[in-house]
Amino acid sequence: MTDLAAIKDAARKAAFARRKPLFDAANDAQAGYLSEVLAGYRGVPLSGFMPIRTEIDPRPAMAEASAHGVVGVPVIVGADQPLRFARWTPVAAMIDGPFGAQIPLNEDFFEPEILIVPLLAFTRNGDRLGYGGGFYDRSLAQLRARRATLAIGFAFAGQEVSDLPLEPTDEPLDMIVTETGVIDVKR
Repeated sequence: MTDLAAIKDAARKAAFARRKPLFDAANDAQAGYLSEVLAGYRGVPLSGFMPIRTEIDPRPAMAEASAHGVVGVPVIVGADQPLRFARWTPVAAMIDGPFGAQIPLNEDFFEPEILIVPLLAFTRNGDRLGYGGGFYDRSLAQLRARRATLAIGFAFAGQEVSDLPLEPTDEPLDMIVTETGVIDVKR
């Protein structure tokens, strides 16, 4: 394991421990600000995510957005591959996908222009610490090479840190939405 890999591994362990009590204290209004942000992008194809472990839950905002346009969720197709995005609705039949995240039974793929991105930790500069598979980094790089793609980190406010260990392949977030407000990233 390289020094950076060990540093990132330690940061992930600390971030999991920091996120658990935030998740335990969460209420049903945690996606309110995300709903407000997405209302400004009605009709723009977007992908949310199906929460796993102790992730904040974007599904209420995704459900509202699905009344106005295409909403999807990520599907892992293989190691070291970018994600694909399958259409989702609040009533879609779902099955277990890799890593325990639910995916639609019927995979109708599309390309989103907005990605709501889960994370373990973030900075106000738009840096993100994920789980280490690189799926979102590869996907954002691929999508951004084709068109402008907005990456919205969605997390509990308590997941903010002052800095994170980064690699050149780490794709930045454009905005972070928490249960307490919206952080516009300044670069």
